Amino acid sequence: MTKRNLRINGHSHLLPYPEEIPDFMREKEIFWIDEDKKFMLQKGWKRPVTDSSFFLNEKLEWMERYKIDHAVVLNLSQLYGNGLRVEEMKKALRFQNDFNAKVQHNHPNKFTCGFVVHPGFVNGALWEIERCVEELGLKLLCLPTHYMDTIGTWRCIFDEENEPIFELASKYNLAVEIHPYDGEKFIKLENTSWRFHLIWMLAQCADAYHFLTLNGYPDKYPNMRVCFAHGGQLAQINLGRRIQGFDGRPDLFEGKVHPRKSVGHKNIFFDTLVHDTRSLKLLLENQNSSQIIAGLDDPYPLGEMESEPQSSYPGKILDLALHEKIITESEKNEIWSDNVLQWLFGEDEAEKEKLVKKIIS
Repeated sequence: MTKRNLRINGHSHLLPYPEEIPDFMREKEIFWIDEDKKFMLQKGWKRPVTDSSFFLNEKLEWMERYKIDHAVVLNLSQLYGNGLRVEEMKKALRFQNDFNAKVQHNHPNKFTCGFVVHPGFVNGALWEIERCVEELGLKLLCLPTHYMDTIGTWRCIFDEENEPIFELASKYNLAVEIHPYDGEKFIKLENTSWRFHLIWMLAQCADAYHFLTLNGYPDKYPNMRVCFAHGGQLAQINLGRRIQGFDGRPDLFEGKVHPRKSVGHKNIFFDTLVHDTRSLKLLLENQNSSQIIAGLDDPYPLGEMESEPQSSYPGKILDLALHEKIITESEKNEIWSDNVLQWLFGEDEAEKEKLVKKIIS
């Protein structure tokens, strides 16, 4: 469909410049960037800004350097709003959504941006979805794998209470990104050796995939297309155990859908950020290549960034997969372009063509 082999990055992140963040975010210690652009901060937490391409102008230069034509910008995980007072949460999420909308509006040939809602407040989430789609022109809904409800209980995003959100997402033909975060807030282990990013984030994705498929949502909401960050990596190795568990203890799954039914489903996508070709091969063997989208998770250090110690660069895993004959040249091109467009727009060929024209103009 594309007129040339585009490279569309389906998993990217962008920080506001320090002066773009409203005063209340710093005053309430919700989220801010220091003036030297060296750290992102929250109350009791800070993380180094590890690459200049966290910021807009530097991101554009980085994309030019690595021949990335377009990027899908997700919301910042730090702004899911868990644990905030309701009014603070609403203002923080609205800031994030308005910021992303401005980026997309000002650079439509370079960025497709997502928006975020808090599932713990379903009615408010529905209003914000309507605002972001109808007023801001955003078509990508970003959701966490888990969230805190109004009584402080942690729940999976694919809880049945959130079905109104999925119904509206299907009505608007939205792409949905599922991304993990906040594991250290409800998994009772000491946060050492980066365990929540290296291990538990992948388990969170597997847990969300478990309930998406058990509840039959890919068929119940046919115009909602869900992509799991980081290749849904543990969901791939875990598939056989889930099938055996379903078959061996049917009494625990009354009214649920068999895990096999969602394998290869056209409305479930996974990005390529799995870090090695053996994991990518398993992902491809479990699913269809048409369900895989290029995702760099830039510019985080666990993303596919230029790195001498890791001898890495953006796009390396797909180059290696081609070299090792895990994928064909045609599949590689589709993972970089057509599959991302399919996730974003589904069967809406006009919207796909509109974006492609913006990119190549």
